[in-house]
Amino acid sequence: MKQRDYSDLAAPGVRELKPYLPGKPISELEREYGVSDSIKLASNENPLGASPKAIEAARAELDDVWLYPDANGFHLKQALAAKHDVPVEAITLGNGSNDVLVFLAQAFLQPGLEAVFSQYAFAVYPIATQMVGAKANIAPALPADHPTMPLGHDLRGLFERVGEKTRLVFVANPNNPTGTWLDGNRLKDFIGSLPPHVICVVDEAYTEYAESDTLGDASTWLEEFPNLVVTRTFSKAYGLAGLRVGYALSNPGIADLLNRVRPAFNVNAPALAAARAALDDHEFIAETRRMNSAGMQQLTEGFENLGLTVIPSAANFLLVGFDRPGAELNEALLRRGVIVRPVGNYGLDNYLRITIGTSGQNERLLAALAEVL
Repeated sequence: MKQRDYSDLAAPGVRELKPYLPGKPISELEREYGVSDSIKLASNENPLGASPKAIEAARAELDDVWLYPDANGFHLKQALAAKHDVPVEAITLGNGSNDVLVFLAQAFLQPGLEAVFSQYAFAVYPIATQMVGAKANIAPALPADHPTMPLGHDLRGLFERVGEKTRLVFVANPNNPTGTWLDGNRLKDFIGSLPPHVICVVDEAYTEYAESDTLGDASTWLEEFPNLVVTRTFSKAYGLAGLRVGYALSNPGIADLLNRVRPAFNVNAPALAAARAALDDHEFIAETRRMNSAGMQQLTEGFENLGLTVIPSAANFLLVGFDRPGAELNEALLRRGVIVRPVGNYGLDNYLRITIGTSGQNERLLAALAEVL
């Protein structure tokens, strides 16, 4: 079919967007590079898989997939309300937390308004902002030679960019793709300093991996800050990336607006059931954290022994700096059946983001990297 350019009919924000380029399926990469038994350490998935309880719950829903799912997610919302001690009216469900981040842009941004976020923040923030025609006001990250948090968020820089046209401030804690984090007390002070016309979105997609209490739990601050939104996901530590389930916690007044733009049935029935079951599998989350902590130490020591720069991380991945382009190294690793993530799209050309895998996967990555270097 002959392709025609319809960009002249598109909204300006959409016309200027660059489509997200996902990694190729493992099967296609293996065919293309002539390798087998590849390991994927590119997308921050849980190498343990998903909770057996979650898988069982999802399977139990398959006989009824001819029925529409519960549009309101009643049972999952009840469980989330109990977990976070909030009313169900404070919850917005999404097809992954990506979904609710887009809802926020749709509900509160438009041409002439602004969103503020950090230089190396999650890629969805600029995409959602541009999509609705709003302006992105980007604060430079801390320098790469910062003594404690290289490439991390600069709260002072973020605050200085807040103005009359600002409606959203996005803060990821921990942040993707850097893995860096903010002290909870400092973040709480930052939220309290924002004017009432600004909504602060604290993205806690990786919070289950944080081993330290210094990050805090932003969901416990909702009563104090009516302009706070906290987003969470089941795609990372809970291992449900393939089912796509996330949520936002906020003041009911904000949640009401988000639920107005949320499509009905945006979360499917197996996903709702799996997420509900995953919340109760505390042993699985504990084992996930244990393995991630051990893998973090294993990879950090391995990278440092190779003379590489390792950015501190509170997530389930590490950002690693090299003396050559990450894309070049990525290509060489692919030929050895190791899939990682180059992050040139973030302006981090000489870095790779590497998911922490099992002990065996980590060993194989380090061996392949030693060959390449």
